[in-house]
Amino acid sequence: MGSFPGHILPGTLFLFVGMWHVWCSVVRYASDPKSFRVRVWNPVPGFDGKLKYLELYIVAIGGFIDLCVEFLYATHLEIFVNGVLNPARMNNFEHSGMLLMFFIFGVITLLSEKTSFLPLPEGALCLIASVAFTAEYLLFYFHSTTHMGLEGYYHLILVLLIGLCILSTVAGALMPNSFPVDLFSAISVTLQGLWFYQTAFTLYGPMMPEGCQLKGDNITCHAPEHEIHGELLANFQLFLQVFVVLVGVVGAYMYVEPRYGRSTLVNSLAPEDC
Repeated sequence: MGSFPGHILPGTLFLFVGMWHVWCSVVRYASDPKSFRVRVWNPVPGFDGKLKYLELYIVAIGGFIDLCVEFLYATHLEIFVNGVLNPARMNNFEHSGMLLMFFIFGVITLLSEKTSFLPLPEGALCLIASVAFTAEYLLFYFHSTTHMGLEGYYHLILVLLIGLCILSTVAGALMPNSFPVDLFSAISVTLQGLWFYQTAFTLYGPMMPEGCQLKGDNITCHAPEHEIHGELLANFQLFLQVFVVLVGVVGAYMYVEPRYGRSTLVNSLAPEDC
């Protein structure tokens, strides 16, 4: 069983990173299509380079803070019972493992980009990101918390979106010059963040479908018809999010192309600056 903040916190991280990747992917391609390369992270320009690695710090620090919340605060430090992991807290332990993988990805990428201790090509970083997404996928697919009914349907959609993140990051390693792959990866991360938000507001917030309710640790519907209506509503919500994201991508490209796509502006915003 999840919670409202437990979906909003990771959703915020995925949403902001995804939108930033969409913007940077469009800007880099419009600036210089011939030299375009897939990036698993994007530097923040300006401020004399002081914020260049901001995205990686957000991923690493945000993942670490969320990891501490899940492993230390949510478990009330009841980690071991009779010498084994507390079975009542397995949900938190699983979330901690997922967050640990994103923390490791952030740290490895920072070491690769800022030091000479672990120089890795962009393709290798893409594969490391895909490992983090795979850990997330396995967590939600083989969750110790059995997601049934309407809750299970929302988490099934989440698993599918995570699968798209895995495919797009692996494709980024195999096709390092592909703008569609880079943009697809950014869109997938954005949709995952949006769906975390949608799940929070629907299952644990004010958007619960009619005839369904949160009772204790379970979401129940009064009749099968109400559950079916909730699933159809989820389909519509997903379609609406995909539509909004695609409109946003097209709008971003229409805004970027006349400004950064001209040869006079290529040097003022080089691809590596975003």
